[in-house]
Amino acid sequence: MAASSCTQVLDLYWVMLQESKHFSTYNYRTYALRQIRNALRENKNVKDPVEIQTLVNKAKRDLGIIHRQVHISQTYPMDKLIIENQEKPRT
Repeated sequence: MAASSCTQVLDLYWVMLQESKHFSTYNYRTYALRQIRNALRENKNVKDPVEIQTLVNKAKRDLGIIHRQVHISQTYPMDKLIIENQEKPRT
């Protein structure tokens, strides 16, 4: 992978992770983070520049979807799950 492609992929990966952390719903947030990490792991050995560009274009479309879904989830918030409402232990 060329240096510019590697930088572009890692920047896109970081932006997708940061945007996914804004989901207001725990299940959507953890699902999105898991899917993004899995996709990067599955495609880490791709060397063909055309295939890399295809995957980058797909990731950019997915980033747009994540961005829209984050706004929808913030517009129509749901109650927090029990797992999110746990108090931190006192030390």
